[in-house]
Amino acid sequence: MSCDCEKKLAAEFSTNKVDTSLMDEVIDKFKRENGNLISVLQDAQEAYGYLPLDVLKMIADRTGNKRAKIYGVATFYSQFRLKPRGKYIILTCQGTACHVNGSDAIAEALCEELNIKVGDSTSDWMFSLEEVACLGCCSLAPVIMINGEAFGNLTPKSARKIVKDIYASEKGVAVNED
Repeated sequence: MSCDCEKKLAAEFSTNKVDTSLMDEVIDKFKRENGNLISVLQDAQEAYGYLPLDVLKMIADRTGNKRAKIYGVATFYSQFRLKPRGKYIILTCQGTACHVNGSDAIAEALCEELNIKVGDSTSDWMFSLEEVACLGCCSLAPVIMINGEAFGNLTPKSARKIVKDIYASEKGVAVNED
């Protein structure tokens, strides 16, 4: 049974169909213990890389929690992702040092190069672009981090080149140095 509010909320989630049986062991582990909803959601995100709507519905049904409660927790905490992320997670630093050294231009160049907005992923799920308050690499400002590796002293051109190089290495082709 679905209501209009659930349909509106579903628009925030990825609509990918997933194998919910990956959660059977997790549900069985936490089923009888109250107060473990966040742990269940963390395990679900670990299994899928994000929180698929089908999995949230299954968690509600199998734990006896209302869907509204499950959705509320999943959308309240910033640690939970409602959509899949790309293979490469690009974090753009927006700290003071990076900001005064041109992080906005770096983010804009990456958005243009990847044809996405901050917070989105490329259609091929190769890249996700996110902003963070500070990466703690102020001496390298402006800086981005990709899957834990910092790239500093960037220009819009060098940021674009990093992305092009990653795409090229994934496809096994050389990058043109124009």
